[in-house]
Amino acid sequence: MPSSQKPMRYGHTEGHTEVCFDDTGSYIVTCGSDGDVRIWESLDDDDPKSINVGEKAYSFALKNGKLITAMSNNAVQIHTFPEGAPDGILTRFTTNANHVVFNADGTKVAAGSSDFLVKIVEVADSSKQKTFRGHDAPVLSVSFDPKDTFLATASCDGSVRVWNISEQTCETSWPLLQKCNDVVNAKSICRLSWQPKTGKLLAVPVEKVIKLYKRETWHHHLDLKDDFITQTLNVVAWSPCGQYVAAGSIDGCIVIWKMDTQECLERVKHEKRYTICGLAWHPKGGQIAYTDLEGNLGLIESVCDVDGKKSHKAASVPTTKDYDDLFDEDDNEDFLNRDLDDVDWGSKPVRNDEEENDDLLMASGRPRNKGARIEDDENSLDTGVLKTDSAHDKDDDEESIAPVQPLSSTQRPFYDGPVPTPRQKPFQAGSTPVHLTHRFMVWNSVGIIRCYNDEEDNAIDVEFHDTAIHHAMHLPNSLNHTLADLSREAILLACESTEELPSKLHCIHFNSWDSNKEWTVDMLQGEEVEAICLGHGWAACATSSRLLRVFTIGGVQKEILSLPGPVVAMAGHGEQLLVIFHKGTGFEGDQNLGIQLIEFGRKKRQVLHGDPLPLSKKSYATWLGFSAEGTPCYVDSEGIVRMLNRGLGNTWTPVCNTREHCKGKSDHYWVVGIHENPQQLRCIPCKGARFPATLPRPAVAVLPFKLPFCQTATDKGQMEEEFWRSVLFHNYLDYLSQNGYEHDESVKGHAVQEQQNLLMKMFALSCTLEREFRCMELAELMTHNATNLAIKYASRSRRLVLAQRLSELAAERAAEQAAAEEEEEEQQDFRNHLNAGYSNTPTEWSQARVRKLQRQQSTEKDEEITDQANEDVPDETKPRSPMPCESASTPKSAVPVAANQGRINPFKVSSSQKDSLGHSANILDSMTKVSKKNATPTGRGAASKEKSPVIKPLMPKPKLKQAAAAAFFQPRTPRNEKKTVEEKGEKNGTAEPESKTLIEDNDSKRPKTGFQMWLDENRSCILTDNPHFEETEIIKEGMSRFRALSAEERMVWTEKAKGKEASDPAEGKKRKRPEGVNENKREEDQLQKPNEDSSSAKKSKSFQETTVTRLAAFAYKPS
Repeated sequence: MPSSQKPMRYGHTEGHTEVCFDDTGSYIVTCGSDGDVRIWESLDDDDPKSINVGEKAYSFALKNGKLITAMSNNAVQIHTFPEGAPDGILTRFTTNANHVVFNADGTKVAAGSSDFLVKIVEVADSSKQKTFRGHDAPVLSVSFDPKDTFLATASCDGSVRVWNISEQTCETSWPLLQKCNDVVNAKSICRLSWQPKTGKLLAVPVEKVIKLYKRETWHHHLDLKDDFITQTLNVVAWSPCGQYVAAGSIDGCIVIWKMDTQECLERVKHEKRYTICGLAWHPKGGQIAYTDLEGNLGLIESVCDVDGKKSHKAASVPTTKDYDDLFDEDDNEDFLNRDLDDVDWGSKPVRNDEEENDDLLMASGRPRNKGARIEDDENSLDTGVLKTDSAHDKDDDEESIAPVQPLSSTQRPFYDGPVPTPRQKPFQAGSTPVHLTHRFMVWNSVGIIRCYNDEEDNAIDVEFHDTAIHHAMHLPNSLNHTLADLSREAILLACESTEELPSKLHCIHFNSWDSNKEWTVDMLQGEEVEAICLGHGWAACATSSRLLRVFTIGGVQKEILSLPGPVVAMAGHGEQLLVIFHKGTGFEGDQNLGIQLIEFGRKKRQVLHGDPLPLSKKSYATWLGFSAEGTPCYVDSEGIVRMLNRGLGNTWTPVCNTREHCKGKSDHYWVVGIHENPQQLRCIPCKGARFPATLPRPAVAVLPFKLPFCQTATDKGQMEEEFWRSVLFHNYLDYLSQNGYEHDESVKGHAVQEQQNLLMKMFALSCTLEREFRCMELAELMTHNATNLAIKYASRSRRLVLAQRLSELAAERAAEQAAAEEEEEEQQDFRNHLNAGYSNTPTEWSQARVRKLQRQQSTEKDEEITDQANEDVPDETKPRSPMPCESASTPKSAVPVAANQGRINPFKVSSSQKDSLGHSANILDSMTKVSKKNATPTGRGAASKEKSPVIKPLMPKPKLKQAAAAAFFQPRTPRNEKKTVEEKGEKNGTAEPESKTLIEDNDSKRPKTGFQMWLDENRSCILTDNPHFEETEIIKEGMSRFRALSAEERMVWTEKAKGKEASDPAEGKKRKRPEGVNENKREEDQLQKPNEDSSSAKKSKSFQETTVTRLAAFAYKPS
């Protein structure tokens, strides 16, 4: 009996409309763009029950009394059926979902959205989700395999993919559809479908035919077509028995085939030839309900009469013949050299990440190496979305395929090795996907840039967190800018090229003092800007030509660098530039990324030289930037935040896992900023999505940092994590001080105090657990004060062996400190020699000498010298941050310093040395005295209590090291020195003419050291090896060679210097001095003669002169 078509009736407002039957077939259920779900008892039902599920519904599915709808608020909701009561939100996307379906038993729901993602969610527990990434355009449709093994999807990128659900991998991909950028522009929504019960065949509507693919082999089985079809097919649906296939086209045609005979049984045409967008079989067969784009509902009855069963057996023979013909065709067919113009796309399985040839082996048995040919498609996907490259067009395929001998189906093996990972597309940190009409172009610590691109407006809004920097701005977006960055000085924008215009870089320098605040640069032909960033005084962009272009903030072109690979992301802060690029091809879902860190200061240098970027397994980079203090950081798709550890050779340390703070598996945190002091990770929580919506304004949350240490639930693990986190998060202070930036000294003191407190707690815990070896390991990390406390604690705990070993450790540190001071003395002698005849402007060298004199004063046992130091040295020059063993160092009297001392027995131990290096009891006593004398509760001097400038990482000091070093070579200003000495002398209430004279004559009468004598003899050798060296370079080379000598050889040269001084005591009098100075010298000699003859004095006159000279120079050093 032929089928009958009932007149269509109005169901919903104009727009996409879907239809299905309930589980029993008692009701027809429709869903339209008006946001209503209507339940019809029959086509003639004039009063259907209506359930309003939202403002607009894009798709729906019904099973087991659960109604799933994809709404305009980007959520997939659950309602009860038929009551229509809300039952929660199943999942969320960043954009709307286009299609939702149930699996066979109704326990899972698959949804595909316009943000290129596909999710499978369990209905009973929505936290159990699986996300499938790989499409690079909105997803059109999804279909569950009846056995829940595979999932088929179709996308606007032109591909149809089959996914393995358990492994979340792509089994195969076919480029079957026409590409488009959105669902509304798609020629077909491609509602594909699996054969019920067995799932042996997958039906895909492609143009005017239905293509059928075999399960697991994914070979093209056959095509269903009919001359009645004149336009593209839109939807396809299997009958519940799996013997019939129905399809609807965009011109209103509905065709039904019988699978056994492949003959067309029914042909129905829409009354008004509207596009068929919904098609559903009755659960018991015999009826087909359909809907169109105008919201109308229709019904076809008496479909596929049972009389057709009699031809089933007769049709089995030709069906077998068809299978044989199919394999015969494979045997005689060259899959690699076949003419793609003459063969239908569906005649062979094609993988979308390249061609099928990537999985085939060559005739020789070797795999074809085409992994390197994964290329980027011009359709860019923003951060977080990985894509598989689209297939090349037919001409490119023919040219790139190498001819080989055809293999039979039984001889043709498949490549089952590692699969190359598609490259991650470039992204701008702090931005949301480009395809969104309302999106964040950037959100950082300075402000927010939003972009609105809809029918009403195409503009950019700029908002600053601190309005003192600049007021909010509203900018037109006529050039369609897609990239943006924001700093305290400027706004940087970039747009893609068009057919008429090249890619442009546009900068708005709002911090400029002139009237022209904007500049634009056009890229070269065919060069696209892919990433941009701003720093202090500069801007940079990375292009598709793998070039890094650097500009001044005013628009002057500067350096051009070649990148080792395609750029992924860039970030700038102060003088630092951070770049992530593709270092190579990754495999098995891993990205192979490299990172460069470049500094654009006065000394331009590259800190990270393309080192591999550590990522979590099968993840990709999602955020790149700097902390507010200037430390590089990045985040991957698994939520792991990593920070550069400058104190450990510029390695990367994970500091936070944002996934630990997410309530559901589909929830994420979107990072917007990182602070080290205080330790804060600023991010936006996203429920069921990776990116926040622009409206309503997202709220920023603060997450704590936590290093992934083991057993953090115990006291030991918790304190270890806190200690090393404190060390890591205060490394930036050393970086700022080494590079001439201003920073707060008190922060370092508080950090040291916190770290030492944690060490003492761990030390006490280890003592309680009788872990004395562990106590020694902790003591090696302690400062002098903490070591002193540890010794006391061990003694009072009656752990005498531990106390003895701690005392020996302190003595070893004291010896090491003494050796370091000796080396520093040699360096100081060289610097004084180099500085002879020039001004005494304070520099890093003179400051080093001041620090050395401070250490000498803290340990001097001579009461006369101690009184002199206390009388001359003002309070502000006391030590500020004593090192662990400063106060236990060897006194300077052990080092030969004067010419009049003559030869000294190098093996003779002075009394001060005996006090410092005696047995453990003495070292404990000396450390206790010194700590009480010099140490403060925070381990710092009084100078640290002064108010320090606020940290300004972006603004370096106006006077850098180079400028300070240049001050060495300015003319001497003895008048200023005399004036300063007189003023300080009046302030202290004492007149010291001797000190004035000694300051003026210090450089002229200084004797030669062992290094200077060694340099005089070896100067010719250095010039022979390096004839182009200047005087300064000769001295530096000599220092390096002199250090390489053994301790015995350096001692020989030191003895030679002392011997020469004793034999020629009048050498220092060769220079003519003023009369006043000679008279002062004679008075000084008369005053010091009694001390020289006294038997109670243990130090020579020359040592006293040198000590007084240095103390005077230290006390009256002009600032």
